[in-house]
Amino acid sequence: MKKFFYLLFSVATLLVTGCCDRGYRTIDGVVVFDVPARATGQKSVLGLRTAPMDSVRVGFIGLGMRGPSAVRRFTHIEGVKINALCDLKPERVAHSQKILTDRGLPAAAEYSGEEGWRALCERNDIDLIYICTPWQLHVPMAVYAMEQGKHVAIEVPAATSLEECWQLVDVAERTQRHCMMLENCVYDFFELTTLNMAQQGLFGEILHVEGSYIHNLEPYWDAYQGNWRLAYNQANRGDVYATHGLGPACQLLDIHRGDKMNYLVAVDTKSVCGAEIARKKMGVDEFANGDHTLTLIKTEQGRTILLEHNVYTPRPYSRMYQLTGTEGFANKYPVSGYAFQPKQLADEIPDHENLNSHSFVPEEVKKALMERYRHPIAREIEEKARKVGGHGGMDFIMDYRLIYCLRHGLPLDQDVYDAAEWSCIGALTAASLERNGQPVAIPDFTRGDWNKIKGYRHATIEKNVATQPDPAKK
Repeated sequence: MKKFFYLLFSVATLLVTGCCDRGYRTIDGVVVFDVPARATGQKSVLGLRTAPMDSVRVGFIGLGMRGPSAVRRFTHIEGVKINALCDLKPERVAHSQKILTDRGLPAAAEYSGEEGWRALCERNDIDLIYICTPWQLHVPMAVYAMEQGKHVAIEVPAATSLEECWQLVDVAERTQRHCMMLENCVYDFFELTTLNMAQQGLFGEILHVEGSYIHNLEPYWDAYQGNWRLAYNQANRGDVYATHGLGPACQLLDIHRGDKMNYLVAVDTKSVCGAEIARKKMGVDEFANGDHTLTLIKTEQGRTILLEHNVYTPRPYSRMYQLTGTEGFANKYPVSGYAFQPKQLADEIPDHENLNSHSFVPEEVKKALMERYRHPIAREIEEKARKVGGHGGMDFIMDYRLIYCLRHGLPLDQDVYDAAEWSCIGALTAASLERNGQPVAIPDFTRGDWNKIKGYRHATIEKNVATQPDPAKK
């Protein structure tokens, strides 16, 4: 046990003291970190396809907060065999084992202790390893799993430093294994519907998007084993949990599928609530993470992204999720709604002359639009997803899509470049904040391939043809 926490917090200390862990230059006032050349023997994994599988054999690592729910969801997905379970504590493994036996499924192999996860990764009857451990252990486990020939799915954020982001990219490219971050919010029903509307041109050209993670975690801090999450926030400045807001925004903007994030600027408030929580729970007088952190991002195509992070103050939950286009507007929090130029709905709503872009369309119009533009994935699986659950069903859709793509040999909905791009925000915002809001360049983790795929799409099988383009044929 001591060895486990020594590893956890020694990694955390390294990240605190070296969040900008690569060399950098300042070019025209922008901090630019080095981008390593692709090593000999590596090749891009854009649009990666691997051999189809009749059944995906899965091993789970981390059965504390998120893991057991994932195990339960997987028991409802066709074409899955859960072959191994692992956690630091054997009683947690036993709890998840009961989930399987209660469903009448075969018992899985059990692993526990500080090194049990390595033995799980080395099994030859596992195709996919699903990692739900504390953030600082994601990359060591994912890298080892890919080196053992396994595909990996990692809880958010996938990595906590630039060095770790590049590790994931390099190992995925070298091993040609899938490395997906488990960003569930891109599968929310409102987000999926709005994405479909955007892809159908209903909002015109998208100019600006917003996302956030605003969630007062005060009731939950004690649930994190060994206080790892509060300790991480106490030691790290910046938007350390950006992916829930950024993921849906990047899909709307076709990031590394026609556009890329160029640079960011971050500002934050002082820490008041966070510092008080840390004084009570940790007995410390310093707290690096501001109570509220704001980040602005500019893209290659001239669009902007606003992100916010706040897990300390008493305010309603929000992921913001907002889209501003030349012909329309979408907003989810605190009130969900759409607004359009009247001409956009001329073929949709008979009394379109009564609509204007100064207010949301009426509720009945919104419902009609959401039904008409309901995403094909939602049409296929929404009813079952809502029954199985997981944040209203979006977790189940995430897992279902992961298995669907693996079984059919399709590119995953999220690739390793998404994992790196969405996860690097923590380190880069810290770098901006430490330099009084100086602009910081966002690395191109595709190494110049960001425009090879034209537009974000979910891959599907129609008459045995994948609808997502193959970048290798460009």
